[in-house]
Amino acid sequence: MNALLQLVRAPAALTVLGDTVAGAAAAGRPLRGRRLLLPLSSAAFYWSGMALNDWADRKLDAEERPERPIPSGRVTPQGALAVAGGLTAAGFGLAAAGGGRDSVALALPLAAAVWTYDTLLKSTAAGPLGMAACRTFDVLMGAGAAGLRPALPAAVAMGTHTLGVTALSRGEVHGGSPVTAATALAGTAAATVAAVGGRARSGRHRLG
Repeated sequence: MNALLQLVRAPAALTVLGDTVAGAAAAGRPLRGRRLLLPLSSAAFYWSGMALNDWADRKLDAEERPERPIPSGRVTPQGALAVAGGLTAAGFGLAAAGGGRDSVALALPLAAAVWTYDTLLKSTAAGPLGMAACRTFDVLMGAGAAGLRPALPAAVAMGTHTLGVTALSRGEVHGGSPVTAATALAGTAAATVAAVGGRARSGRHRLG
């Protein structure tokens, strides 16, 4: 059990629980009743991505991080892939139970973004964009298809922030630059201002 918890980096899922809450709030659809399952759906998709990450990095981890569950032999590659698939299915199930087709419509591109990032994009120049897409769709899942438009500013703000943070973290490994840091900070600030402004305009529109 400890190996599986380490594989999915269980405590780190706390970082994504707020995504669906933010999306729901931006869309004016607070999480109540069965919709409280949506943050758990986010966690399931996050954990699936972590398991898939270790599966994709198993050869690199054998050289650089031999203590990880797969290279240490505590979890087989096939087992990690099965965990990723099972958690993805759980994410869909929780999204369906929490928001029906309205939420599943956003869970589909979220799952696609997670699998595409871990298996294809992570080590490429498009990696930060892939990660940004994951967090953007996660926020939108909280809003659901019916609340897509009012939640877009918040989702874009989260995606832009994630893009900057991911680009900076890659710079720590491969060598970053002050320009990258400044661009990431400016992008996050601009997206936040846009999100707040969009929320304010939406509120005035409803009051009017």
